[in-house]
Amino acid sequence: MRKHIPKFAILILLVIGAVSLYLFDSLNGSYDYALPRRGMKVLAMMITGLAIAYSTVVFQTITHNRILTPGIMGLDSLYMLLQTIIIFFLGSSHSLVANKQLNFAVSVSVMILFALILYRLLFSKGNQQVYFLLLVGIIVGTFFSSISTFLQVLIDPNEFMVIQDRMFASFNNINSELVWLAIGLILILLVYAWRFTAYLDVLSLGREHAVNLGVPYDSIVKKMLVLVAVFISISTALVGPITFFGLIVANLAYQMFSTYRHSILISGAVLISMIALVGGQWVVERIFTFSTTLSVIINFIGGIYFIYLLLRESRSS
Repeated sequence: MRKHIPKFAILILLVIGAVSLYLFDSLNGSYDYALPRRGMKVLAMMITGLAIAYSTVVFQTITHNRILTPGIMGLDSLYMLLQTIIIFFLGSSHSLVANKQLNFAVSVSVMILFALILYRLLFSKGNQQVYFLLLVGIIVGTFFSSISTFLQVLIDPNEFMVIQDRMFASFNNINSELVWLAIGLILILLVYAWRFTAYLDVLSLGREHAVNLGVPYDSIVKKMLVLVAVFISISTALVGPITFFGLIVANLAYQMFSTYRHSILISGAVLISMIALVGGQWVVERIFTFSTTLSVIINFIGGIYFIYLLLRESRSS
């Protein structure tokens, strides 16, 4: 642990620097108006980064694959399908769209319900169903995306603009009540999930070793998968889908902290995600002057990084 203290110190300083830069750069004395709005954005970015970083590291430990992300389970596609169906059949002026609190609650509930039903159906018939779950997730996600695309082709162009805004993660105009609700939910989940951190260290050794060491493998995997789904559901419903972000921060944490201890890996990934989101949003607002979105930049960099990881894995195998 001691050898990682300097790295954590650097990351913490970078987080403080990124937050300070975003909060106070070009403030021009408008403390009463701009500072609270920027502060709410920072809170949203930090809680989103925490949720995505934690869920990605845990998911990759369970699947024993550092390229897969929780997005493969189809939750992002389900979120877009849900938003498309609501706007297609009810219109953008309906309370399910206009009321952000109601939309957030419905989106999170549907995604969690979908994950629970999926896990219940798949895990009720036996053990070692993780890779089968991933296969089903890919198929279901593709199916959801196809339906969404079909409905988006038929929808009114003005309504489609509303859907298009939800296709990319955005930290602008975030409802403060949603942020506080998300923070409360995620903190409660973290308190519950942190007790399983030591189990994750053993799960990384593989199923056989974990079972031999007395770990209730199937029970822990099920609980962790449900927690991952809840974390991703909350972050997606709060700001929208960010496809490659978890892949980037998790693998950077693996490279920076060469350890099996998940308390260190998760903490490192969370700090890296906060730096990336807050610093990236500052670049979008101050350098690109809102000409693009943070999710576009993340997906562009993440796509390149994903190809690099694939090439590296193919060479090492």
